[in-house]
Amino acid sequence: MSYHRIVVKFGTSLLTSGTDHLDLPVMTNLVQQVAQLHRQGKEIIIVSSGAIAAGREKLRGIPERKNTPFKQVLASVGQSHLMHTYEQLFSQHGIIIAQALLTKADMSDRSGYLNARNTLLALTELGVICIVNENDIVALDEIEEFKFGDNDNLSAMVANLVDADLLVLLTDIGGLYTADPRLQPEAQLIRRVDKIDTEIERLASSTTSHQARGGMVTKIEAAKLATSSGVSVIIADGRDPDVLARISNGEDIGTLFPAQGGKVQSRKRWMLSGLASKGKMVVDKGAVVALKKRNKSLLPAGVIKVDGDFQRGDIVDILDEEGEHIGCGISNYSSADMAIIKGAHSDKILGLLGHDYGDEAIHRNNMVIV
Repeated sequence: MSYHRIVVKFGTSLLTSGTDHLDLPVMTNLVQQVAQLHRQGKEIIIVSSGAIAAGREKLRGIPERKNTPFKQVLASVGQSHLMHTYEQLFSQHGIIIAQALLTKADMSDRSGYLNARNTLLALTELGVICIVNENDIVALDEIEEFKFGDNDNLSAMVANLVDADLLVLLTDIGGLYTADPRLQPEAQLIRRVDKIDTEIERLASSTTSHQARGGMVTKIEAAKLATSSGVSVIIADGRDPDVLARISNGEDIGTLFPAQGGKVQSRKRWMLSGLASKGKMVVDKGAVVALKKRNKSLLPAGVIKVDGDFQRGDIVDILDEEGEHIGCGISNYSSADMAIIKGAHSDKILGLLGHDYGDEAIHRNNMVIV
């Protein structure tokens, strides 16, 4: 299969080759590959890690501290160094680049999401390659709801945002293995994952990187988000020769996570991203069947637990009794109301609350099931 619009994520462990500074030959090679695809008419957006490593390189000799403000200092110094390096490398191919620094807060409302989408798509139309990173300078580690948490999940969000055909997560390992190949040489590469289940998540937890913020676990999380919104994902070793060109042409490299179904319409993609989720509803087995198999709305009778503080009209995640995320939707009732009517038949709502916004906790038209 050939892909046209591709989001490529360069991991810290790849860009630094496992050191504490950027590896210029590696970056040169990656940029050359992106430039080759650009000349072929492919639309490429890069999500790049490496700002903190670049800052550490520039501030070498200054005693490092482990606190968040110092990490933000490193990111602030490193962003300009990282972008300057990219600009020099891409200019050798006559390619103009742009930078987009995003935070979760920027995209948690519908207008912010659409503004980011429109900007990124306009840049691709102009032939500009945009390099995206999380704005670490304002996204505090302590305020988790404002952070993507790692660039794997950010790259999945960007792929979701621009209707990408493919998300490529390039790292320093060949894909998802049956065990960590650096510790167990007999470990086998898993070529294709059609469903991300608990066994796949377990395998991911056994494979990590000392340099990367996320490791394989967050790559699987990213794959889950991207594939559920119609984007295929490949995890591959960025050090493999011509890896991007070969992937773009459909060669069997790394681990493929095929898209689940077709593209999800824009509003539902935004809902599915989890950026605007205000709470959770845990539903019973009967409700899971009704939602997944029978295309039904979620009724209060099927809700067994409510978490979070949300209002009528807010987006909430829907989980089964084992905690598996099965979808999300716009709630017809606040969390306070849902705490009262959960488990009740719809004809009891008015009597329990004194008001009635409809029979459904979440209407099918305002829901996405994964």
